[in-house]
Amino acid sequence: MPEGDTVYRAAKDLRAALAGQVLTRSDFRVPRFATVDLSGQTVTEVIPRGKHLLTRTSADLTIHTHLKMEGRWRIRPASERVRENYRIRLILANREWQAAGYDLGTTELLPTSREDEITGHLGPDLLGPDWDPDEAARRLRADPDRSAAEALLDQRNLAGIGNVYKSEILFLRGIRPWRPVRGIKDVDGLVNLAHRMLDANKDRVERVTTGVPRRGQQVWVYGRGGQPCRRCGTRIRQSELGDRVTYWCPSCQPD
Repeated sequence: MPEGDTVYRAAKDLRAALAGQVLTRSDFRVPRFATVDLSGQTVTEVIPRGKHLLTRTSADLTIHTHLKMEGRWRIRPASERVRENYRIRLILANREWQAAGYDLGTTELLPTSREDEITGHLGPDLLGPDWDPDEAARRLRADPDRSAAEALLDQRNLAGIGNVYKSEILFLRGIRPWRPVRGIKDVDGLVNLAHRMLDANKDRVERVTTGVPRRGQQVWVYGRGGQPCRRCGTRIRQSELGDRVTYWCPSCQPD
């Protein structure tokens, strides 16, 4: 599931393939930008911002993409034929490499000067140069009656946490997802754990929160509803919280 670490790796790979190179092809497969051609422009930067990807060009344009739930980028040699697929939303290519974006939740083009309209609302980026733990903690505390799970998922508080990290972080801090922020004794500790966890996984293909990289043992509670807790053996529970399924251990995360 794409979260801040996934977007960080996607930006790193796209930067390696495209930055500093002249585009020989651009193919927007969304109606609004279907006639746009960026050929001849140089990709200057590829920046991750929370769960957003910003690809900037020498014409002061920014390609804004968002992976949402199922999006991914695949990079191939330019000489390799891209098999036609209705799931492709964007292709960017130069003489050496071509990058195809599949199932992108957002694909749009805007002047670089207007990037703030897209990302200006975001809180400090857990994997970005603007990371500020004190500001992230302040934003979380600003709505003390909100549930811990909802507060962590709100990208306006801190950018990069999704449903997986939300469940894992709350388990490790012993916080039930519905506990209000005012009931969290150490908000700063929660924020610091979030940063350490994403930072530890930013260069891994397989996300690991338990410290055990073996398949089937990488996470504590996420996706493990009905299975025994790895710490205490109690059955992990799952429930709807807003529009997401959340996972928790009723013993390790008491009321």
